[in-house]
Amino acid sequence: MIDEAAAKLNEFYVFPETAKKMAEAMQSRLKSGVYDAITDGDNFANRLTSDLQAVSHDKHLRVNFSAQVLPKGDPNANPTPSPAAVAQRRAQLERSNCAFEKVEWLAPNIGYLKFNGFADPEICAPTVTAAISFLAHVDALIIDLRDNGGGSPDMVAYICSYLFAERTHLNDLYNRKEDKTAEFWTKDVPGSRIVGKPVFVLTSQRTFSGGEEFTYNLKNLKRATIIGETTGGGAHPVSGHRIDDHFMIGVPFARAINPITKTNWEGTGVEPDVKTPASEALEAAKKMALEQIRRR
Repeated sequence: MIDEAAAKLNEFYVFPETAKKMAEAMQSRLKSGVYDAITDGDNFANRLTSDLQAVSHDKHLRVNFSAQVLPKGDPNANPTPSPAAVAQRRAQLERSNCAFEKVEWLAPNIGYLKFNGFADPEICAPTVTAAISFLAHVDALIIDLRDNGGGSPDMVAYICSYLFAERTHLNDLYNRKEDKTAEFWTKDVPGSRIVGKPVFVLTSQRTFSGGEEFTYNLKNLKRATIIGETTGGGAHPVSGHRIDDHFMIGVPFARAINPITKTNWEGTGVEPDVKTPASEALEAAKKMALEQIRRR
């Protein structure tokens, strides 16, 4: 199992030298008997995760255990899901309202938008459009990402698109195995956009991955003021790979490259413009929004 995990890391992990170090660390611990006394699958997966993260410091990298036998083959080998799987996924997203928790108008004319993930835009784009349309005429917008754990880079670009009048370069993703870079720009989106109005993004230590990309994009483009806590620090997209009947490994296979900074937030998180405890970020944003509205 450890040999197979090492092979997946060496084949796919975004930094080849780090992959080699992680593989060597696992195999060294195996030979020294560190894992011999572990008999529980979840405990073994958690221990391997800790050992791999101790080398890579990559919070996206995880080993997972399944009590049920996992389907054979690489889950990434067939990128086209079955109609039944698509229908099930659609139903799940619809039941969760595509991770959109609250859309609210606040006096005197401030929009408040809270969503906790970036779901598939092919299914959830209408939810975004409806939310933004409800807030189309606000004088300021507060976007609450304090519980946002990430998701689809395409959805990050889709939501960002409602905040820019012109086509704008947001982010790039470099895939190590394919040696290719995918560019992410704002898109043509239906309905009204919120442009020329102040935007405030609320963050916490729980804000992660795609939530961080959204924040990092807007911060570096000077399109939003970030209020709250430094985010979690995960900038590497991940894909799952079957190791054996009961174990899978999530391997970060690409890295974000911001077109302005030429780097990303991996391991550091996104620093807010206004540091405040997450629990106080909304009130701080309301106060700043009111001040900016009055000055206009």
